[in-house]
Amino acid sequence: MTIRHALEVLDQSGLGLLLLVNEDGQFERTVTDGDLRRLLLQGVALSDKLETMPEIKSIVVTEGTTRREILDLMNHHSINHIPVVNQKGKLVDVLDRKIIDQQILLSTPHMGDSEKGFVEEAFRTNWIAPLGPNVDAFEQELADLVGIKYAAAVSSGTAAIHLALRIVGVGVGDVVFCSTLTFAASANPIVYQGATPVFIDSEDTSWNMSPIALKNAFSWAEKQGKLPKAVIVVNLYGQSADMDALQLICNQYDVPIIEDAAESLGATYKGKASGTFGTLGVYSFNGNKIITTSGGGMLVSDNADHIEKAKFLATQARDPAPHYQHSEIGYNYRLSNILAGVGRGQLKVLTDRVNARRAVFHRYQESLKDIENIKWMPEPDWSYSTHWLTACTIRPKSKINNLDLIKAFMAEMIEVRPVWKPMHLQPVYKDSMYFKHSEKSVSDDLFEYGICLPSGSNLSDLHVDRVVEVIRACV
Repeated sequence: MTIRHALEVLDQSGLGLLLLVNEDGQFERTVTDGDLRRLLLQGVALSDKLETMPEIKSIVVTEGTTRREILDLMNHHSINHIPVVNQKGKLVDVLDRKIIDQQILLSTPHMGDSEKGFVEEAFRTNWIAPLGPNVDAFEQELADLVGIKYAAAVSSGTAAIHLALRIVGVGVGDVVFCSTLTFAASANPIVYQGATPVFIDSEDTSWNMSPIALKNAFSWAEKQGKLPKAVIVVNLYGQSADMDALQLICNQYDVPIIEDAAESLGATYKGKASGTFGTLGVYSFNGNKIITTSGGGMLVSDNADHIEKAKFLATQARDPAPHYQHSEIGYNYRLSNILAGVGRGQLKVLTDRVNARRAVFHRYQESLKDIENIKWMPEPDWSYSTHWLTACTIRPKSKINNLDLIKAFMAEMIEVRPVWKPMHLQPVYKDSMYFKHSEKSVSDDLFEYGICLPSGSNLSDLHVDRVVEVIRACV
């Protein structure tokens, strides 16, 4: 090829780079517009051939090099493109930094078109201080959406659980049963109250609290002469627990359920909204949840007194007096008017976000249906899961375990996570009582083999396919 022709191709491509190959198609070097300018300044004519160029050792990678390794090379050599060659030295691809540098994250916020309007209204009317019309409207709109009477917007799902425990009377020396397969925020508020957590295993059907384990725990507590003050049932990864079975047991002992639906807003159990079965229900709007207010939560109940008490405690327990007077210890737990505006906008797209996450789950399931070593989180007939996170297990007979697979994902700049480490295995709770579903602990098994895949409602099909490629290569 002549230098003139090379300049024309360079101009047409817009890439800023040519890839020089020999007659056999083997890669020789990269050619930039700077390389060509230097040739012309040295007196080489436009009609001369590129074979007059000096030989250099260009940076190349071979097929199978990870994204992380490629990006490290680009950063080290301050380049934006790297050719890919096969074992015979033939060119197969050229990688662009803009594409290589794209991370796939586990679960990112997904904003809509309405949030900005509610926030701007708060600024326009100067409702910047905590509470305000957005808070009141957010509470009512969420309550209407899930079909419950009352709601209190608070600063986090953790705060909502803490308030729920206060409201049902949990205090120093009490016992609270709690799902073990969950994030620490489900259990920590028990300790805030000076109470003792007792952890309950999962069952295989939904990965949520096992009715068998819960019944055994109640039998033990009855023999001890000390029933739990409450039971915290966690709805894992966007799916409800088997609430009928769990309520039957708790009602038998007249013990209230606090339903931790932090991960399951938009899910249903037998057609009824997740989070509305317990004496009190909890939702989270953390940045990674199915809808977000950046940070925030909601406590819901059909009991007006409970929610009124929650609002009182969440605003520093101020007595109705003309001066600052406090007869109880309260907390600074209320949600701000600005963040509630974000929440109002997010509620408008909740159904879309649920549909999108379910579609991501089904694309994974369909794309990997031939791989027997992958077992997906089951969705029982009574459940409509949001699949907030797509979760699966890599079975023992696979040639790779979940931690090795996570390392492979990290090398390809894809964020994945293990399934929650059960609370009874956490160092801080190592001395706590724990009741298994059967002779073998289901939650231990899920933690050992489980993995959560990127699941955001704004994931593209190409992103999902990238994840699938890594799994296929490894599993």
